[in-house]
Amino acid sequence: MSEVTIENVSKVYDDGGNDILAVDDIDLDIRDGEFMTIVGPSGSGKSTLLRMIAGLESITDGTISIGDRVVNDVSPQDRGTAMVFQNYALYPHMTARKNMAYGLKLTTDLGKEEINDRVEEAADMMGISQQLDKKPGSLSGGQQQRVATGRAIVRDPEVFLMDEPLSNLDAKLRMHMRTEIQRIHEDLGTTIIYVTHDQEEAMTMSDRVAIFDMGEIQQVGTPDEIYNHPANLFVADFIGSPSMNTFDVTFDGSRLVGPDFEYELSAETVDHVTQYAGEGDELVLGIRPEDIYLADGSGTNDVSAYLDVLEPVGSDNYLYFQVGDDECRVRVPGDVKPEENKEVFIAFDEENIHLFHPEDGTNILAESQRTAQPVADD
Repeated sequence: MSEVTIENVSKVYDDGGNDILAVDDIDLDIRDGEFMTIVGPSGSGKSTLLRMIAGLESITDGTISIGDRVVNDVSPQDRGTAMVFQNYALYPHMTARKNMAYGLKLTTDLGKEEINDRVEEAADMMGISQQLDKKPGSLSGGQQQRVATGRAIVRDPEVFLMDEPLSNLDAKLRMHMRTEIQRIHEDLGTTIIYVTHDQEEAMTMSDRVAIFDMGEIQQVGTPDEIYNHPANLFVADFIGSPSMNTFDVTFDGSRLVGPDFEYELSAETVDHVTQYAGEGDELVLGIRPEDIYLADGSGTNDVSAYLDVLEPVGSDNYLYFQVGDDECRVRVPGDVKPEENKEVFIAFDEENIHLFHPEDGTNILAESQRTAQPVADD
């Protein structure tokens, strides 16, 4: 079994007497055969956690288990993991074949013929059988990445660890390699822990996604859960392109009042909001660009807006509206082209709005919050 269990794991670096907390008390269970992606901005602690799982970084506190075995003090080569790095980490003086076989020669007692059979099988899976006798300098970036991935496959690990493996590839090749990695996961059924800062990779490849910021997990869930029910304002803003629109509003008991618009809430939503916010409380209203539509101005919640920029992106258009002093991004079909600098009206359905507390960013309308009990005031 290749579950990975991370319990109360922290990492503190000593920077000349000053402690730097890189990973802060992380709990995360990764299921056997799961494709788990850890995503977050630079410096969020995601690669540090991956390196602790691999044994390349020591653990300050907590435990990491692979299967039923705690691996805190197990050497990297004995953990049953194989890692694919961002920079490929190939030996330039060795052929692709020797690069792929090298780890097996060092860590196993397999015979030369069996090692070669594994290399040939992995090369065929990666589509690089014709490149095995070439050195890395003669290979393209995509071919080098395939060699690095094949080197991990031949080890037949319990867990694949991938640290931003596609970041050095061009956009078209990244899309192709995403498909290849998903195919490998389906074929092998091995647990994959994949680190990236690219939200598109996270959302398209993963069974579940863990979103990191400042060394802490902000939310863990399926791509659908993360996108449609963000736990907090950070997740809502980080996931989605264009990102979620946000407006500062005040809850007046039945409406959300912004500087340039008012939004009337249904009785059901008011009942829920009043469990978490009182009249006069400041909140942040969030709405995704594709959940906004053009209106005729007759609706109760229609909002006056002026189009600044129309950005065509093939089948869709991105519209950048000015709503008072705020910018509002709207995603519409490619044949929808309103006039610039002319007043139009936009609207959004209540079922698609999000409401966040400005202090801690909590989404009080998230599905995960609907059954939670509100914390009583002291």
